[in-house]
Amino acid sequence: MSEPTVVAALWRGLDVFRPVAWLYAVHSAYVRQQDMVRPWLAWLVLGLLGAWTLYSALNRTRARTPRALLLELVLACSAVLSTLLVDTPEVIAGGARTLPGLWPAAAVMAWAVLRGWRGGMLAASLVAVADLIEVGVPTQGTVNNIVILVLLGGCIGYCADLSREGHAALGEALRVQAEVRERDRLARTVHDGVLQTLSFIHRRGLDLGGEARELGSMAADQERLLRALVSSVSSTPAAGEPDPDAMAVRGEVDLRSVLGRFANGSVSVIPPAEPVLLAARVAEELAAAVSAALDNVRRHAGAGAQAWVLIEDTGAEVTVTIRDNGVGVPDGRLAEAARSGRMGVASSIVGRMGDLGGTATLDSRPGAGTCLELTVSRKAHLS
Repeated sequence: MSEPTVVAALWRGLDVFRPVAWLYAVHSAYVRQQDMVRPWLAWLVLGLLGAWTLYSALNRTRARTPRALLLELVLACSAVLSTLLVDTPEVIAGGARTLPGLWPAAAVMAWAVLRGWRGGMLAASLVAVADLIEVGVPTQGTVNNIVILVLLGGCIGYCADLSREGHAALGEALRVQAEVRERDRLARTVHDGVLQTLSFIHRRGLDLGGEARELGSMAADQERLLRALVSSVSSTPAAGEPDPDAMAVRGEVDLRSVLGRFANGSVSVIPPAEPVLLAARVAEELAAAVSAALDNVRRHAGAGAQAWVLIEDTGAEVTVTIRDNGVGVPDGRLAEAARSGRMGVASSIVGRMGDLGGTATLDSRPGAGTCLELTVSRKAHLS
């Protein structure tokens, strides 16, 4: 992903600051070179800083890597300490500028742009240590310079952090927006094609009667499921309802919409009035367990059995209860099914809830139907 505009602007500003600071250091050294003990060393150090400044200007991409900026920070601290060899102790104690002048601030700002406020503060601290070693006894000017370095590293780094976070959020929002548009397009395609076809099969099945009537009923069930799915995808949230785009950015979904697709002629979904937000993957796993339970109702509860799916949100936990009015489960039937290799309840339901850190409680008596209670923590995650 490309750098945010603000970060790119900070890099460009730094590319301008570095040579300007170097030219100022050269000017300061030229003005006071007669007071130096080793002027040749001063020009050697400034030459190295100038070479690095030229390299940074000509190779911007390579000069912005952590390794390159670590070398720049070492050069900055070394240049500050070289003042001990260039100037006399009296000049240093008198509050004279360090040899590189403002140039070390470039290293601090570079780390702030690259690694945020933490990187900026760390680089400022290292340059500050070099300043304190160079001056021996801190003067008011030294303290002021250190404060300015800390403020530069912290503020510029914080701006870079905010810019990157905003850029990432914008990219995610654009991705979600593109997905929503694609879902809307697919919803229109399904509505114009598949739903109309299923509706036609339903009507023709009723007209033909016999086995075709059962086929028509199946088509009607699928039509209802698809219409519910299309409606939940393309609808605009009402006042007080959660925004699907915002939930997608946070990785959350409304469990009412996820389980609502199971509603048909034999299954009633009873949701609460308020949204039930869960992590998307947790909600899908919970829905898979509900699907397995409803499949067992269709297979084993008997002809004409009805099922009810109740969603309850207690705040810390979410409970989904699947109740039917079927024939019930005889004692020992589940253990016998597991021994024979049929793992519907043990794996698809109990296993899934275990992966979520939740529980699955089954209560059933022959002739009295079955009640399955699935409970999961709101902070649940897949193990």
